[in-house]
Amino acid sequence: MVIDLLGPDPIYQQIAVVILERIKDGTYEPNRAVPSEAEMCEEFGVSRNTVRAAIRTLNEQGALRTVRGRGTFVVAQPPPR
Repeated sequence: MVIDLLGPDPIYQQIAVVILERIKDGTYEPNRAVPSEAEMCEEFGVSRNTVRAAIRTLNEQGALRTVRGRGTFVVAQPPPR
């Protein structure tokens, strides 16, 4: 999925959808780390705050879990969407 920088949907929400799709298709495996914030910033061409907002959204939805000093991990059983 391409991020639409000029579209009506907030960029962080678009990134959250991409991450969630990657969780569902097995690209990001349960109990394993997702790429770092810096890697996502480079991949999507956005600021760290934007990536953090996407990660925070998925943490709140229960799909990701951030562990300080370790990284952000896919939850074993992500909620159905």
